[in-house]
Amino acid sequence: MQETERSTDMPHLVTLENRKILSISGITDIDRFDEREIVLYTAMGELTITGRELHINAISIENGSLSVEGDIWSLQYGDKDKHSPVSMLGKLFR
Repeated sequence: MQETERSTDMPHLVTLENRKILSISGITDIDRFDEREIVLYTAMGELTITGRELHINAISIENGSLSVEGDIWSLQYGDKDKHSPVSMLGKLFR
């Protein structure tokens, strides 16, 4: 299945429990991760998760799901068509 078909068929759902446990579905790719930042691509665009002591508990490539545990500080979506977060300066210079 091509990535474009997969991203439209896959529902995207984000569930955050007590800022400690994050479950995400609709993931198409993971770019990079460490204990402070996880960057991945979803059916709705790039998603950057920042925090402290982040750990990927479970990942399912078949289902496109991911479970993260740690101190979650922020979830930031990037532009759906581009692979970089949209900043305020970027919006001004469009």
